[in-house]
Amino acid sequence: MLRNIVYFFREAFKSMARNHLLSIATISTIAICILILGMSALLTMNTSNFLNNLESDVEIMAYLEQELDEEGIQELQEKLESWSGIEKVTFISREEALKEMQETLGKKNYDLESTLGKNPLPHAFEIKAVDPHDVPQLAVQIEKIHGVYKVNYGKGVVEQLFSTARWVRVVSVVFIVLLALGAVFLIATTIRLAIFARRKEIYLMKLIGSTDWFIRWPFFIEGVGLGALGSLVSIIILAVAYGSLLKRVDTILFMPLISGSDVLIHLYLSLFGAGAVLGIIGTAISINRFLDV
Repeated sequence: MLRNIVYFFREAFKSMARNHLLSIATISTIAICILILGMSALLTMNTSNFLNNLESDVEIMAYLEQELDEEGIQELQEKLESWSGIEKVTFISREEALKEMQETLGKKNYDLESTLGKNPLPHAFEIKAVDPHDVPQLAVQIEKIHGVYKVNYGKGVVEQLFSTARWVRVVSVVFIVLLALGAVFLIATTIRLAIFARRKEIYLMKLIGSTDWFIRWPFFIEGVGLGALGSLVSIIILAVAYGSLLKRVDTILFMPLISGSDVLIHLYLSLFGAGAVLGIIGTAISINRFLDV
């Protein structure tokens, strides 16, 4: 058994060395495929992270009736905090709201309250949902509560945001799947050329009684090796390029870039594994379709 394993690996390495130009072409093809796949994955991850941040920022502003006293406000806050779909309820007094408006809209030496004569703003609750997608339904329920006269959460815009985010994620997954299929096709084609170059050798092995799997194993090892080498090259290029980008900027078009080492290492390991798996799949397709063994 051990002797056979050594033989399989030796034959795989001999084949790669003998057909070094074809091996280099295969490694380059896989490297390009995995590099494009990795770039697409990084783009998808960063876009998804940006959309998640946008979705998590969706909040409900519940404006309270003017005549509601402190006890009524406290009871209403406790009631909202008891709801299972609500994560956090923050009370914003009319004084705080006016101060924030002053900082946002007023000039430095301009007293907004003196101009208005009195504070017209109501007390309000800033409500954060456990699941941002539940915001529209929660807003409808909150607006029906006694003591709440108006609810605002960006109706229309929020629904459009969720719809856009969903389509972006679907399109990203479809694009990555198509790239993976393209990589399998290219790898299968290059492995098929390697098999075709060794067709006489394979024929002689069949004549002396070699089994199908005895012939197949070196090709599978070769496919895994070429896939792993190609993915390793692409990972090095991708890691250097993305690391250089992170050193220069941490946001692009207000989109924060993913920089966590755990996430990036997991991605690079996944790409390495993907290269090996694509090599296996490409080899299997080539052998099953183009080898009569």
